[in-house]
Amino acid sequence: MDGLNRQWVLRRRPVGALRDDDFELRSVPVPTPGPGEALVRVHWLGIDPTQRGWLNEGDNYMDPVPLGAVMRGSGVGQVVRSNDPDCPVGSWVAGMVGWQDYVVRSAGGLLGLNVVPDGVAPTSMLSLFGAPGLTAYFGMTDVGRPEAGQTVLVSAAAGVTGSIAGQIAKALGCKVIGIAGGPDKCSWLTERAGLDAAVDYKNDDIGACLTRLAPNGVDVFFDGVGGRILEHGLAHLAPRARVVLAGAISSGYQGTDPDCGPRNYMSLAMNRARMEGFIFLDYLDRFPEAFQALRDWQARGAITIAETVSSGLESAPSALRAVFEGRNLGKQLVEITS
Repeated sequence: MDGLNRQWVLRRRPVGALRDDDFELRSVPVPTPGPGEALVRVHWLGIDPTQRGWLNEGDNYMDPVPLGAVMRGSGVGQVVRSNDPDCPVGSWVAGMVGWQDYVVRSAGGLLGLNVVPDGVAPTSMLSLFGAPGLTAYFGMTDVGRPEAGQTVLVSAAAGVTGSIAGQIAKALGCKVIGIAGGPDKCSWLTERAGLDAAVDYKNDDIGACLTRLAPNGVDVFFDGVGGRILEHGLAHLAPRARVVLAGAISSGYQGTDPDCGPRNYMSLAMNRARMEGFIFLDYLDRFPEAFQALRDWQARGAITIAETVSSGLESAPSALRAVFEGRNLGKQLVEITS
C-alpha cells in the first residue's frame, strides 16, 4: 500500500472554461479506518458534466464543493483494509469517492459507498447503474413518456446519458434520431447503439436533416445540450410533444448566462407541447425499478455502453474538460490503478 494519498482539491472557483490550475494536487497520509469502517483503494473515477456545476457558487441540486476540499466525484474501488464484516477486504464498492487514491467507507446510502452487486461490472456503476443511467431512465420513461411508433430526438446522443436514453427509446419501439459531433460518433450511434439516424451538428445542416428525418415532427426531445441545439429541437416539435431538459452542456454548467435562447420557445405553445426539467434524485423510491429495467435491457443486448478512458489521477481535470470539448465517446472514466 502506498504511504501517501494523492488528492485533487479545489483551489479556486472556475470562471468560464475549466483550467488545470483551478485545482491543486496534494498528498496526505493514507487514512486509517476506524471501527465499522473500511479503507478503499480507488480504481476508477466517473467524470460527468454535472461536476462542473458543483464548482459554482450558485444554486444547484448539491452544495458547491468548498474551496480547499477534495473534488467531489463518483468512483469505484476495492476494499484493502476493513473493520466492517459487511464489507470485507476484496469487496468492490461504488459511490462518492472524490478525486483521490484512497477513501474511507463508513456507510452506504445515497452518497455513501455501496457494495457492487454480484454480476455487475464495477465501471457499470458509474454509467448504466449510476447517475447517467438513472437520468436517462427517468427522463425518458417518466418525463418523455414515448410510445411505440413515435419519433424521439436525443441531443448529446454519443455521451453516456444521451446514448442510454436513445437506446431506451429504441427498446420501447420508437424511431430514434441522435445528434452528436463528428462522423465517428454518428457512426457509433447507428452501427453500435442501434439508433435509426444520426445528425452531425459539426458538419450537417441540422434543420434540414430534422425536416427530412422527422417530417411529422418530433414527439419526444431528450435534450442534454441547450443553446442552439435546443432551438433546433423546438423548431421541429410534433403536436403534444414532450421536451425533456436533462442538461445543458453547451453553457449551463459554467455559472454564466447562455449565449442564446431558446428564442423560439413559443413553439411549445403553438404545438401544445410541454418542456420539463427534472433531477434523477426526485425518484429515489423508484431506483430499484430503474436498476431492474436497465439490467434487463442490457442482458437482452438492447443497451451498449461506450467508454473513454484517461490514465492516472493526474488526468482528472483534463478528463472533465474533455466532456465539454466533445473529446469523449460514452462514459468518460479516469483509471487510477489497474
